Amino acid sequence: MSFQNPVFIPGPTNIPERLRKACDMPTIDHRSPLFGQILHPAREGVRKVLKSDSAEIFIFPSTGTGGWETALTNCLSAGDTVLAARNGMFSQRWIDMCQRHGLEVEVVETPWGHGLPADRYEEILTADTGHRIKAVLATHNETATGVKSDIAAVRRALDAAGHPALLFVDGVSSIASMDFRFDEWGVDVAVAGSQKGFMLPPGLAITGFSAKAMEATKTATLPRTFFDVADMAKGYANNAYPYTPAVGLLNGLNEACGMLLDEGLENVFARHHRIAEGVRAAVGAWGLELCAVSPELYSDTVSAIRTPEGFNATQIVEHAASAYGVAFGTGLGEVAGKVFRIGHLGSLTDVMALSGLATAEMVMADLGLDIRLGSGVAAAQDYYRANRTPLRAAA
Repeated sequence: MSFQNPVFIPGPTNIPERLRKACDMPTIDHRSPLFGQILHPAREGVRKVLKSDSAEIFIFPSTGTGGWETALTNCLSAGDTVLAARNGMFSQRWIDMCQRHGLEVEVVETPWGHGLPADRYEEILTADTGHRIKAVLATHNETATGVKSDIAAVRRALDAAGHPALLFVDGVSSIASMDFRFDEWGVDVAVAGSQKGFMLPPGLAITGFSAKAMEATKTATLPRTFFDVADMAKGYANNAYPYTPAVGLLNGLNEACGMLLDEGLENVFARHHRIAEGVRAAVGAWGLELCAVSPELYSDTVSAIRTPEGFNATQIVEHAASAYGVAFGTGLGEVAGKVFRIGHLGSLTDVMALSGLATAEMVMADLGLDIRLGSGVAAAQDYYRANRTPLRAAA
């Protein structure tokens, strides 16, 4: 691999030099007021990115997986039932975590490439008159398949059923890249990570809790120590953590939120959509299809691209790395060997995306696929030229 080439995996993403420098800082006393000058602005920045006025923000030294565990252990008790759809690798992993914690999971099996079945959720929740279901899990952006689901529709399903279940949303590969509306969608716990839309190295689990979720923490009995939000809240009140924080990453998070808000969240989302549309134009020009089955499901952060029947898509990822020093994402789970993934999120521009598309074309041509060099690049160029935005709006 080459450190000079951008990566095109769906996370970790490319790190802007400004954020690398923010993370590279001298040691400070993490129990001093100076740390509070990093911690509290970072939390407020995250709250703004989530489009919330009141969410309690808790940031743990961990990853998105730790954020999942934070949601479950702080709000639920052993034996509780949760409702979840299995439509990709990451929804499956969250289901597996629930089961390992002694939770009952009502699983709605959903074909990979499809979104969350909000209509089926409404049926199940309406039938649950005894309110056995305590939480609904929703993966906003299924990274394995490049599928975006409608979280507002899930909230409408809960409301239509008159059901009090909590709404937990995995926004790891969507938050800070795609529109996310914590308050408007009635999200109770949102989960993100530092290494995707926030453009930082892995190492932070970023969570937002609603007032309803905070109330649930008072009666939840699942064991928790490291991920206890009550302990974290006590630490925050004293400009500290209950243990040693990742100070450099938090300083980077503060800076990352500043970058996103300076660009303007709507501009950030529009940039991601524009870059993704260019990638999708290239895929069409290659004569290939996305794993996502319809346009309203297309993710603006990752495209999972199906290769012809009988061709092992993993070869594309391996050859790109060995021959050109460029990283693409492999297929996972049920789509392993059937798709390769192009991540187009975080610190990325139209020009950077074109370099990834050009590389993908060379790789597929090398491997004998019927790809005409320049076809996908030209399709993306046409889209980018017709949909340019002022340079000042770029990240």
